[in-house]
Amino acid sequence: MTLSAGPDDVGKRLDAFLHERIPEFSRSRLQSWIKENRVLVDCMAVRASYLLRGGESVSVSPADLPALKAEPEDLPLAVLYEDKDLIVVDKPAGMVVHAGAGHGRGTLVNALLHHFGKLSSISGDLRPGIVHRLDRDTSGALVVARTDQAHRALAMQFHDRLVEKIYLALAHGRMKQPRGRITSPISRDPVRRTRMTARLNTGRAALTDYAVLEAFAKFSYLEVKIGTGRTHQIRAHLASIGNPIVGDRLYGAPAATPGLPALNRFFLHARRLRFRSPSTDEWISIESPLPGELSAFLDAVRMERG
Repeated sequence: MTLSAGPDDVGKRLDAFLHERIPEFSRSRLQSWIKENRVLVDCMAVRASYLLRGGESVSVSPADLPALKAEPEDLPLAVLYEDKDLIVVDKPAGMVVHAGAGHGRGTLVNALLHHFGKLSSISGDLRPGIVHRLDRDTSGALVVARTDQAHRALAMQFHDRLVEKIYLALAHGRMKQPRGRITSPISRDPVRRTRMTARLNTGRAALTDYAVLEAFAKFSYLEVKIGTGRTHQIRAHLASIGNPIVGDRLYGAPAATPGLPALNRFFLHARRLRFRSPSTDEWISIESPLPGELSAFLDAVRMERG
């Protein structure tokens, strides 16, 4: 692949530039490719610490990636519901759902394999049982398939938008309306490749509904329902209307708010999942309580209001 360094890239280290543009590869893997002369700047081999001047052509010849397989790991796991078909877990903020480049251990899948053993195989050895995902710093309810049959049934419900997915979010600013719908398509940000954008009118269709639960002078506490499951959907959609999620620095939120405690994550929580049982076709509704650090922050916001 060939990448072009633009004016905004002047002064960036080569390895940092590559990690921004192709974030699916870990920085350590990119650095190893630089050492192996698989990365050339204007047809010349350089060091990972090379500082871009802007205007360079950076060619990357990736090496074959080693096969990854998730292994059991004794990690804490909060289970909200389980039956013979599936498990619903309460994923904590800070935990990656499955292994990948840069995240070989400490993932939710590692914990699931330790506690439950065999999971569905449809998503492969790297993501056994995983039907859908939550961002690393998003907490809350996540359903996992135990069998291939259950996996197919759940995946079909997600595809057909039959699964009800309700989130709680604290956003900066006051919403213009007590209820609203955001339908802007979502695509990869062409400048900052680690994030998505809903400001280009191109990309995949996305649907986000929100309702204001509490309005504060500087914040809005929201219930959010998504009809689609795009990468960073709620984060990108709220940022696109000028209301980024508290703590979400990637999407423009400030690092801290004077007078309020530090929040070492963003305020987004998967509150409720509702779907049909793969075996009985009966509705299953599972709720995850708001984590303590989010409850404490929300209480601080309420106290500030007086």
